[in-house]
Amino acid sequence: MNTLRGAFDEDAELYDRMRPRYPAELVAGIVTLAGLTPRSRVLEIGPGTGQLTVPLASAGYEVTAVELGPSLAAVARRNLRDFPRAHVEVCPFEEWTLPPDPFDLVVCATAIHWIDPAVRFTGAADALRPGGTLALVTTHHVAGGSEEFFEQVQRCYERWDPATRPGLVMPDEASTETVFDELDRPPWAGPVRASRHVREITYTAEQYLNLLMTYSGHRALAPDALHGLLGCVRGLIDDRYAGRITKRYLHELLTVRKAS
Repeated sequence: MNTLRGAFDEDAELYDRMRPRYPAELVAGIVTLAGLTPRSRVLEIGPGTGQLTVPLASAGYEVTAVELGPSLAAVARRNLRDFPRAHVEVCPFEEWTLPPDPFDLVVCATAIHWIDPAVRFTGAADALRPGGTLALVTTHHVAGGSEEFFEQVQRCYERWDPATRPGLVMPDEASTETVFDELDRPPWAGPVRASRHVREITYTAEQYLNLLMTYSGHRALAPDALHGLLGCVRGLIDDRYAGRITKRYLHELLTVRKAS
C-alpha cells in the first residue's frame, strides 16, 4: 500500500495507541441527531482501529465498519471482540458492495478527505435508508495549548520538509470551519447541523514523536529528512518546554439527513 492514504496501515499498533479517541459528548451528539434506537444499523467508513467504532458498538448498535488497511482492520477487530453486533470488512469504500438492507446512520470520522470525492457522498447516500443520517467528523489542530512551541517548531519543518509552506501558523478555531457544498443539494434534505468540540491533550516528547509517526505526511519523508525532523522536534520539546507540550484539537461534527 504505497500511498499516503495507505500509510496509516504501516504501524497499526502505534496508530491505535496514539490517535486520540473522540469526546463522549461528540458521540452522544451523533446518537441523538441520528435518532438511533437499539435496532439501528450503522455503517462506518474508514474506522482506523476503532476510535469511534468502539463507543458506537458498546452502545449496542449493529455496526459495519469498512476499512482500507488490513492491519488497521485487524486491530479494530481486536478492539471490538466484546461486541458481537460489530464487524469490520477490509475494502476500499469506493469498491465495497452495499448489502441489501440500508443503514440508519453512515458515519465517517477524520477520514472523508481520503475518499474519492466523486463517490464519497453518493456512496454514503446509496447506503442510507430514506430519512437516514450522514455524520461527518473532521479534526483540526488549532491555535492554543503550547502556542509558542508550534510557532517555533515550524523552523524544524522548514528545514527538513521541503513541502512546508514558509510562515505557516496554526489557525484560530473561530475561523476554522468545515464546509461540503455537496451536502446542500439532493439527495440531502438539509439543513446541515454543526457542533464543535474542543480539547487539549498534553504529550511527552516521546509521545508526541510517536503521534507524528501516525501522520501520513511524516511517514512519507525520506529517512534522513524524517530523522532530522524528529530530532529537531525532540530537541525543542526537551530543551525549551521541559519535555512536555500541549496540542489543541477542534473536532467538528456535521450531520445531514437523506431525503425521505
